[in-house]
Amino acid sequence: MDGCQIDTIPMINDPLFYALAVPAVLLTGISKGGFAGGIGLVAVPMMALAISPVQAAGILLPILMVMDTIGLWAYRRSFDKSILLALIPGAFIGIAIGALLAGIVSDAHVKLIVGLISIGFVADRWLRSGPAGPPKPVNRIKGSLWGSVAGFTSFVAHAGAPPYQVFVLPLGRDKTIYVGTSIIFFAVINWIKLPPYFALGLLAPTNLWASLILLPLAPIGMGLGIWLHKVIPEKPFFRVVYVLIFVIGLKLVWDGIVAFGTA
Repeated sequence: MDGCQIDTIPMINDPLFYALAVPAVLLTGISKGGFAGGIGLVAVPMMALAISPVQAAGILLPILMVMDTIGLWAYRRSFDKSILLALIPGAFIGIAIGALLAGIVSDAHVKLIVGLISIGFVADRWLRSGPAGPPKPVNRIKGSLWGSVAGFTSFVAHAGAPPYQVFVLPLGRDKTIYVGTSIIFFAVINWIKLPPYFALGLLAPTNLWASLILLPLAPIGMGLGIWLHKVIPEKPFFRVVYVLIFVIGLKLVWDGIVAFGTA
């Protein structure tokens, strides 16, 4: 066992990394806990100010899996099975594509794709501006398409929330069903991502130590998200979600354009 001593494992000692990673993990937990859905996708871009986006994604995956476990318990009775059956098969395909293109697709590409999807989706919802209407049936074909996109963007940057929201929000489910279904969907996605992340070296000891240091923040963020979900009424809840998706989309598009300009 003396060949695996802690002091032989390189650790991240940059204070800037932790100054960015701590709020990034807390925001992710709040989002996964059921409040401000989608804001968690800022975690990788925030951490990428100190380390590479690829390394940031590797550090976050174990933390996300712990958050998934907490969320699955908290929302274990609140989900829509038909939505999951429509999304998950496509997610397998999207993750496979992400793994195959891991060395080709740049962070700038992903930011532009996710950002444009986010802005277009929110703009469409705001322009319609009519009443939500009764819950709508699930379209399996659309579910497979958006599940694939969510699987791909989740694999490369943990940014699967906007494609998920594009498909699920128009279905008109109440906020607890919406959150519970998203938790199960992304828990499945994160388990599927585990083997290719390991094969690509994203779960190296250095990254796992950083994950372990940040791990205590997971239940704190999740607890805040679960509490906010319970106290915020449904209409303001979705209003906040739409605004955040739009702002995050603008930021991602801008970051993508800047990255292309400096490439």
